Amino acid sequence: MTTEYQTFDYDVLVIGAGGAGLRAAIEASANGVRVGVITKSLLGKAHTVMAEGGIAAALGNVDDRDNWKVHFADTMRGGQYLNDWRMAELHAKEAPDRVRELEAWGALFDRTKDGRILQRNFGGHRYPRLAHVGDRTGLEMIRTLQDHGIHLGIDVHMESTVLTLLKDSGRIAGAFGYERERGRFLVFQARAVVLATGGIGRAYQVTSNSWEYTGDGHALAYDAGASLSDMEFVQFHPTGMIWPPSVRGILVTEGVRGEGGVLQNKEGRRFMFDDIPENYRAQTADTEDEGWRYTQGDRNARRPPELLTRDHVARCIVREVREGRGTPHGGVFLDISWIKARMPNADAHIKRKLPSMYHQFKQLADIDITQEPMEVGPTTHYMMGGVRVDADTQMSDVPGLFAAGECAAGLHGANRLGGNSLSDLLVFGKRAGEYAARFAKENATVTLDSSQIDATAREALEPFERNGENPYQVQHDLQRMMQDLVGIVRREDEMERALEELGKLRERARNAGVVGNREYNGGWHTALDLHNLLTVSELITCAAIERKESRGAHFRDDYPQKSEATGTCNIILQRSDSGELNLKREPLRELPSELKQVIEEMK
Repeated sequence: MTTEYQTFDYDVLVIGAGGAGLRAAIEASANGVRVGVITKSLLGKAHTVMAEGGIAAALGNVDDRDNWKVHFADTMRGGQYLNDWRMAELHAKEAPDRVRELEAWGALFDRTKDGRILQRNFGGHRYPRLAHVGDRTGLEMIRTLQDHGIHLGIDVHMESTVLTLLKDSGRIAGAFGYERERGRFLVFQARAVVLATGGIGRAYQVTSNSWEYTGDGHALAYDAGASLSDMEFVQFHPTGMIWPPSVRGILVTEGVRGEGGVLQNKEGRRFMFDDIPENYRAQTADTEDEGWRYTQGDRNARRPPELLTRDHVARCIVREVREGRGTPHGGVFLDISWIKARMPNADAHIKRKLPSMYHQFKQLADIDITQEPMEVGPTTHYMMGGVRVDADTQMSDVPGLFAAGECAAGLHGANRLGGNSLSDLLVFGKRAGEYAARFAKENATVTLDSSQIDATAREALEPFERNGENPYQVQHDLQRMMQDLVGIVRREDEMERALEELGKLRERARNAGVVGNREYNGGWHTALDLHNLLTVSELITCAAIERKESRGAHFRDDYPQKSEATGTCNIILQRSDSGELNLKREPLRELPSELKQVIEEMK
């Protein structure tokens, strides 16, 4: 191997230091193997900190009717039954233990009057289920995992980006990347790799996702020959900030609605009462009073329509805007200040339960949410699709390559319920770390291919040799095109046009050039990110064209209904040896009879 690269040798390499990555690293280290973690940002700055509402786990602390079976049934129904049922089962059963474990490691949750972990209502969940720390739950999770993990001897490589996964005779052998600060190349040899890189939001113009979310894990796995699944299912969170323009897309937590916030159009009408799906009608309030009682923990009240699943709420908001009933800046109003008419000391209650939201709107939009409504609209938020993994072990179909969290597919099906993301990170981060450590122990040392490393290094430096256009412009045009043509409402002709545009953008990306040198060069970082963004954009578009129906987060204007005949399948995408995209439909695995019975009972 070329000696100029700094080289590290681990049993398990974890790419990503959010909730899934840290939990995987902790578990792998606890199993007695050498662990390295690579993070694109600084430790503690993972996008998990922006998950505000809570961790979904059937603890039953607020409503003792809750249990793993109800949580399982809610997750399957929210995912339109395209979920990997085994993952949904494991998640529902193991989430309570993962939350209690986090508490034992020092997480400080909000409390019930008798001292148990408090749980709040959230969209798609039948009972109050989200363990939370005000509206800063993700931040508390990262703080706790980080504090626990740094004492275990885990090496952390901060501000480093992985460019490619390395293989040895078909199995994973490590990764090759570079330091973002100084631009020096890094070689990581590893017997097992865990991808925990998060989502793809930066492929879209309006997103709640931070700058790191450029689809790195999805693209790395695809380029390595792993199968991906469900890439058409991109979740658009109903409530992101829309004004002023400088904050467009920043998340407004579902916790606002969980604490009593209501959605209104410019006429002041709660439009969510206009469109309640039949399968949720028996659980959803018919009156404002009944919905309010639900948010206050009345176990006999039905939930407000604002807490229907995210895909449904987002489409209702789009409908109001399109039909001319939107706010001046193209959204709707989200109002929690109205609870002052029902609750003494409402101002203090809002500030205590939603401190981040209060300060976010006060500082960024000069709005006091205790006194006036917020303007909100849908924002690209979460990717349900990702690397296809074994439910129990989290290993992909490339030996030694594991994935967990948002870059893995299966748990959420066609639509993720709020709060299931954080428990997903804990449950399957732990499993990925455990089984990656086991794989590393059971398999021989790998050998790295120096020619693959040298070729990747040469390719990474090519933007310095070109005088092409600014990579930021290519990224901007890609984001705008995906927002317009492959967004919340989709049509075949528009998506076919998107594929044509992607071909042109790929050519522009190949010719994009950067100035300066390798140190502190944001233009170079953007040029290297373009490959991943273009890859995931193509996968999303191709899968969305193939699914000729509307289901969950995937809504097609030209096929507005669900198709049980053709839609009950997963769409699998894989790169061929020649570099072509192979796409196939795969029937869902049949539910075991005992789980079918659980779903029927919960109906």
